[in-house]
This record gives sequence, C-alpha cells and structure tokens, in this order.
Amino acid sequence: MKKSFFLTLAVLMLSLSVAAQDKVTQKVLEMGRTDNRTMQHADYLANRIGGRLIGSYSLQQAEQWVKDQFESWGLEVMVQEVGEINVGFNRGPWFGRMLSEDGMDLHFCTPSYTAGTKGPQIGHVVLEPRTRAEFERCKGRLKGAWVLLETPSSGNAVVNSAKADSTRARAIKSDEQKRLENAEIEKYNRAHPESPKPLKKLSTANALFYNEMVEAGVLGFIQSAKLPIVCQYNSICYSLTMETLPSVCDIKLDENQFEIIRKKVLGRKEVLLEFDIRNHFSKGPIKYHNIIGIIKGSKYLDQTVILGGHLDAFDGATGAVDDGNGVSVAMEAARLLAAAGAKPKRTMLFCIWAGEEFGLLGSKHFVESGAYDMAKVSNYFNRDGGPTLATSITVPPAMYDDFVKVAKPVENYVEGAPFKVIKREGEAQPRPKSGSSDHYSFIKNGAPGISLTVTDPFGYDFQYRDIWHTDCDLWNKLIPEYMEPSSVISAVIAYGIANLDHQLSRDGLYAD
Repeated sequence: MKKSFFLTLAVLMLSLSVAAQDKVTQKVLEMGRTDNRTMQHADYLANRIGGRLIGSYSLQQAEQWVKDQFESWGLEVMVQEVGEINVGFNRGPWFGRMLSEDGMDLHFCTPSYTAGTKGPQIGHVVLEPRTRAEFERCKGRLKGAWVLLETPSSGNAVVNSAKADSTRARAIKSDEQKRLENAEIEKYNRAHPESPKPLKKLSTANALFYNEMVEAGVLGFIQSAKLPIVCQYNSICYSLTMETLPSVCDIKLDENQFEIIRKKVLGRKEVLLEFDIRNHFSKGPIKYHNIIGIIKGSKYLDQTVILGGHLDAFDGATGAVDDGNGVSVAMEAARLLAAAGAKPKRTMLFCIWAGEEFGLLGSKHFVESGAYDMAKVSNYFNRDGGPTLATSITVPPAMYDDFVKVAKPVENYVEGAPFKVIKREGEAQPRPKSGSSDHYSFIKNGAPGISLTVTDPFGYDFQYRDIWHTDCDLWNKLIPEYMEPSSVISAVIAYGIANLDHQLSRDGLYAD
C-alpha cells in the first residue's frame, strides 16, 4: 500500500512538473506573437549605440545596457572580464569630396584603429610609385598629397610594422630583378612573336615605399574597394600606444569613384580631394567583458544549456546584423523565458560575448576559464549569420528523439515554414580544426555546438556578403518576420533541452 502511495505521488509530481513546463512553453509561444521585443533590442544596439568595437565607448555602453536588461528581467548576471587593450578607438563622422566642376561626394570607409584627418584637409592626388626611380621622380610632389595605391583593398589596413617593412623590402628587391628579366623576355618576344614567353609577375604588396612616402609628407593612402565596402581593422592595434599611433589616413574608396580619379591623374589633370575623418584614440587600458544572463537550474544545477551571440561589431556601419541580430534573438529568448516563469531543471545561460571579431576571444575565455564544466554542457546554440529564420536543426542519431520531442511545440509556429529536426546520416563527423564563430570554442573544448539552421524561405534575398564587415551592416538589413519567431523557437527548444530528465547524449557527435 505504501509503495503504491509513493508511486502515485511520484506520477502526480511528474505530471505537475510536465504541466508547469507546458505552461511556460505556451506562455512563451503566446508572448512571442503578442509582445515580441526582438526588434526593440536590435534597434537599441544598432541605432542608439551603433558599431561596437573592442576598445570603444560604444562597446562599454552596450555591455552595461545588456547587463541592465538582464537584471531588469530577473536574471542573475555574470560579468566576466575577458581582456584589455592598450589604446581605445572611437569613430566620429566622416566625409570626402572631389573638388572640381564634375566634383562628387566620395563613398569610402577607413579601417578601425587608423588615423583620421586634422580637420578638413585638401590635397592633390598622386599615383603610387612602384620603383625607386618612380619614387625619386615624384618625391617632392608627395608632400600634402593623397596617394592612390595600385593594389585593391581587402578591407584590412595598410600595415606599418617591422614585419611589413621587411616584406616590402623583399618585394622591392625581387621586382628589381624581375624587371631586368622582363626586359630580356620582351626583347625575346619581339624577335619570336610566334612563341612568346610570359612575363614575370611583379609584387602586389601594398605601398612598397610606405615609410618613404610618409616621411615625404603624404596626407594618406587611398585604395580601390569593391562594393559594398569591406572595412576591418588595423592588425597592429594590440601593440599601439598613445606614442605610436598611426599618422596618415587609410581610405578604402568606392571602386567606381577610384577609377574616375585615377583616369584623371593618368591624363595629367590636377585633382583635388577633401577629406574630414574623425577617428579618435583614447588612452587605455580598456577592458572588455562577457555579459552572461543566468536562469539557475532547479535540479541539475551544474548542467547547462547555452545560447549566445557576440556583442562586438565593426564600426564602419552599426553591427545590426553581425551580430546585433544574434544578440537580440538570444536576449529575447531570455526575456520570454523569464517572463513566462521558467524554472528549468538545468541552468540556462544567455552568453553575450566580447571580442568574437578579434578571434573568438570572449567564448574562448569562457570555456577555458572553468566557470562551467564543458562535460556538462548539453549544447551551445550560436546565432551569428543572417537575420533569417530558424527552420531546422541537424543532429546525430543519439540526439534525434530528444530534439523531435522538444521541437514539437514550434513545429508549425511559422506558417509556411515548418521547423524540422533532421537526423544526420552516416558516421560521426571529424571534430572541426577551425571555426569562424563562437560555437567553435565549445566544439574545440569537447562540448556540442549544434546551431539552429537558418534559411530565407519567403525570399527576402538576404546576401551575407552584403553585410560581412561592410558599410552596409545596417538596420535596414534586418528581417523582423524571421528574427522574431527565431527568438521564440530558440527559447522553446533550449528550454526543452534544459528540462530533459537526462543530459543530451554525445554518442556519434564527433570522431576524434
């Protein structure tokens, strides 16, 4: 009789627990339709704060805002110091124009941690010298000039370092020899037009006479940039001090405008350009942090389910998509669950990372810090891509039944785009040896990092290349019809995993 009583009591308690979980899930689904604030978070990040580079006031402001939001929703918050940088960088307004009868406003960007102008500065234009003789011929004219570089932009800064100087010196020496050889080849080809030999290719190294041109007094360097303009950062930023700041501008100019200016200079026409670029530096050290919202587990306190996105963003635009999109979805998932009264069995972490763009710094620090045991992470869900819709997840066979169960409530949440759980076929995959976003930090350290697959089922024609570190990573690239339901889907699935009566199996996850 006593045994029967306790069995009945256990079944009743289990039923109550399941009912409570279902109630939370239903509340999340309901609020996701009637009170979804994903785009409010994205608006604040992109349009109130803007680009959020390591070392910037904007990133510091964003960190505090995320912390305040989590606390206002009733989450515990961990602020985890990740690192520091010697010199900060803050971007102000910028503009440029060509001064002539057919003048035009110029479309350009400058990599972060590069020099601005000293107020509006007007200068003539000179083509980059690529040989010692060319440099000697134009060195007097370089003073006060904007120099058009021959090599197109990759988005990175023209580096001024001992290593770069060594590379340039080798390239100059190699080109001198190749030009001598090419002179002989051209002589041969004139005599043997039926069987010409190919010319030796010259170096494509940037700004071969960089130091000499700076010493001659140039205002800055201009490179041709494909559209949209990729604008990254100066790789020597970590070694900068206030005494060793870059001194000349580094401009990536719309390729079409670059060509117009170049043709004028080739035609021996005088071209004047005016730039006003307000790139500012601040004395450090300036720290950067992970901001982690926590809903503690009610049963398996030390086991975790984690969602995340990275807060830092390049500042040539506003970081609306990369990764304001991911941060906003993770934050809204946290808010919905907290508002619905979620009390998951496992601890849920909502990790807003620092320094992803500089090498996954925040997530790497987190997994290596020992704050949480990677062996007890059920899964890390990363969102760092397009502002598109979570439509599926592909999992190993051992996880399949669990994911089917937890995804059931959102299977038909978006009409016309059912959510699917896909069983990965074949043998376990090799563990990746590299990765371009924060999920790799978990995978590398033994934890699952299986993200929701996002697609564009309704044809909004989102192209990731449009926003990847470009000046087009703006609010108008976001897609509310995708981001809002993705917050709900992320919350429900992660909450379901957190409430399983067992940790997700890792069988067949990776073949080491």
